[in-house]
Amino acid sequence: MSTSTVANGTATTVDEIEIRAITEDELGPWGAALNLGFQRAGVPQAPEFRRLRYFPGRTLGAYDGDRCIGTFRSMPYQLTLPGGHLLPVSAITSVTVTQTHRRRGLLSRMMGRELAAARERGEAVAILIAAEYNIYGRFGFGPATRTHGWRVDLKRAGGLRADLPSAAGGRIDLISMAELGRLGPELHERWRRGQPGAIGRDDAHWKPVTGEMPAPGFEWKEPFAVVHRDADGTVTGLALYRLEDHFPGGLASCTLVVKDFLALDRATAVSLWRYLCSVDWVSTLLVKNIGPDDPLPLYFNDPRAVQPYEDNADYMWLRVLDVPAAFGARRFAGAGRVVLEVTDPAGYAAGRWALTCDAEGVGQVAPTTDQADLALDARALGSLYLGAESTSRLAAAHLVEERRPGAAFALDRLLGTPLKAWNPDNF
Repeated sequence: MSTSTVANGTATTVDEIEIRAITEDELGPWGAALNLGFQRAGVPQAPEFRRLRYFPGRTLGAYDGDRCIGTFRSMPYQLTLPGGHLLPVSAITSVTVTQTHRRRGLLSRMMGRELAAARERGEAVAILIAAEYNIYGRFGFGPATRTHGWRVDLKRAGGLRADLPSAAGGRIDLISMAELGRLGPELHERWRRGQPGAIGRDDAHWKPVTGEMPAPGFEWKEPFAVVHRDADGTVTGLALYRLEDHFPGGLASCTLVVKDFLALDRATAVSLWRYLCSVDWVSTLLVKNIGPDDPLPLYFNDPRAVQPYEDNADYMWLRVLDVPAAFGARRFAGAGRVVLEVTDPAGYAAGRWALTCDAEGVGQVAPTTDQADLALDARALGSLYLGAESTSRLAAAHLVEERRPGAAFALDRLLGTPLKAWNPDNF
């Protein structure tokens, strides 16, 4: 029987550590354990903030006696799939184990409990943001989207091309945080329905952004907010930004940092970029996160002045829990058939599956005894599900085994999307 030694020197068996759903009244101490797990000393417990994402039965605590030493929670979100369907998913977050209780299998117990519950609830997919790369693959998660940003030297870029479209009769307005709280949610909901990989934004997103309820442990500084309105006055775009002051030798050389950017059409996007590139004192435009295939660099007269942001990385990870339900919900690029043999120690995705798609892009997955075209594990399946990763690339990395020549490319053709999956939001 394994033990863990706590600060007072007493030994506690792992079997004596209870994992249970917490009550709403326990959010304060649970928040304190979360802060400890994330190495944030002195951060308030903030039960009111934690309550924004409290769902009974889905917020777990690991308890050594009456002390919370592990945290875990999931939330019922909707994930936009290729084709526009909104899939109910389990969004996992706030995963910590206090330093004194690490390497005791507590994360495995909490994760196992949640994945089983998610499957029982009918959530075909689980998602999370991985703080460390090497933790979640063993639970069947694979990186499914990336963050991607750009750093633009505006002087060298030479401005945006003159031939780009503009929104006829449109206008750009600076708005207050109160207006942002009213206009932002509806605009984002319209935007995210056309962006594979996106999730909804709840109050726990908007209240910290607007300063109504700052996130504990993070300093809030009011951003600038602008919206684009079309000729009818309908909001079609939004940008949030801040300025980093820099006046070497008294000369303005400031950086404009884009914190959020939403545009429902290309003309709106161009209008917003023209505004952002013309703000006084700015010599550098830093866009920390935008769609990985966004055409922004090509908008400039000199695209070489647009360099990748140094913090670009994998972001949202995905785990398939119900293969037929997950793949039956998304749309595909055309007709075809590929047989996948999936290994999954937890059993959720394990089996030999035939993916069959018609000419309209409607697909279905069913068990089969046919010979497999591709062999992969649950991690690779999660990476491929939204189409942001390439089967051919994973095969080249020996993460997918091609058993029929050309099968990797055949699956890529089915999974391909006009717009790469992307999720700009933490949760």
